[in-house]
Amino acid sequence: MTRRTDWAEYTDGSAGPGDGTYGAAAAPYETDPFATGPREDDEARRGDGEARRGGGRGRGAGGTRGRRRRERAELSAEDGGATSSSRAEKGEPPRDPVEQARAICLRLLTGTPRTRRQLADALRKREIPDEAAEEVLSRFEEVGLINDGAFAEAWVESRHHGRGLARRALARELRTKGVDATLIDAAVSQLDSEQEEETARDLVDRKLRATRGLDRDKRLRRLAGMLARKGYPEGMALRVVRQALEEEGEDTEHLGDEAF
Repeated sequence: MTRRTDWAEYTDGSAGPGDGTYGAAAAPYETDPFATGPREDDEARRGDGEARRGGGRGRGAGGTRGRRRRERAELSAEDGGATSSSRAEKGEPPRDPVEQARAICLRLLTGTPRTRRQLADALRKREIPDEAAEEVLSRFEEVGLINDGAFAEAWVESRHHGRGLARRALARELRTKGVDATLIDAAVSQLDSEQEEETARDLVDRKLRATRGLDRDKRLRRLAGMLARKGYPEGMALRVVRQALEEEGEDTEHLGDEAF
């Protein structure tokens, strides 16, 4: 899916403690815009005296202030750096939209592959200008940090073996993530009808015991409905369920499709 790629022109300093996958690209997160400087000596002495007189109260107040600073820093990090108000108070110019878009995309991609459309939606939600978003997304595609084809193939492999989803359901999920129809077709073509039917049989075998004691038609509807929700064609679902019921001694000779 995504792969670690050196991106020289987007490296802007030494990596910070949270660089993780992307090394020096995490530099925008090094600075806590809400961190406070050291107290004056008289304030420190006064604070120490109050803490001694108040016992645990001083520690409690400090903990609350620390939590508030961390919460503000986390909110700032979500936008890829300092908030506009804090930067204005320091007399700093607004952050470059391309730099901001790059930081947001790198954070979202860390540990979780995403499609180009998902990242574009995230940038739009954060009001990144379209030109800056397009520049960053195109560059990410060039270096392989965005690869919708690889994303689709990995999605099909994982969701079919992990959830038993058929091609139709997998294609529907990939469409909601903005993957191009051509890439979806190539990804779901990894599964053929024989593999789909084998997975359908495994799903029915696992659910069959839970339907024992129900009448035949209800068992058919429940099991075939389970397969239908996972995207299996109606004809295949009915055929697989009938065969499973016959193996248990159920008479399915006169069981019509209307039972489904």
